[in-house]
Amino acid sequence: MISPQMVFINLPVHNLTQSIHFYRAIGFSQNPTFSDETAACMVGSDTIYVMLLTHPKWRQFTTRLIPDARTSAQVLLSLSRPSKAAVDEVVARGSQAGGKADPNPLQDHGVMYTRSLEDPDGHIWEWVWMDPSMHHASSPAALSDGSTGS
Repeated sequence: MISPQMVFINLPVHNLTQSIHFYRAIGFSQNPTFSDETAACMVGSDTIYVMLLTHPKWRQFTTRLIPDARTSAQVLLSLSRPSKAAVDEVVARGSQAGGKADPNPLQDHGVMYTRSLEDPDGHIWEWVWMDPSMHHASSPAALSDGSTGS
């Protein structure tokens, strides 16, 4: 069995206060131990953390250019939700808190439902519901027979 790993997603943000408000609205809590005036640790679950970093703080970690997430994309961040209604709810809460609903087209394939949400800095999150019976069929344990799941 694979042990759970913690995931830390680091995002550069223009307005830390606005970003904290947005991430709280979509269900993250803030860990004050790892937050200050230059960064905020937002907790999505026991294993998922988003570090919101002001541009000066971001530049302490890399000399690479900070792209404008509204005009370019390097990643799409996806998190699951337990139902289609929960997907719709998080997108609605995020759009009310300064995000943009559905910058990418909604996808409904029956067994999988996906909507996207752009945060105030243009980072795109996808919220996904998958039919639980399909999830089990493609789990690592179910694929231990050597199949690829495709």
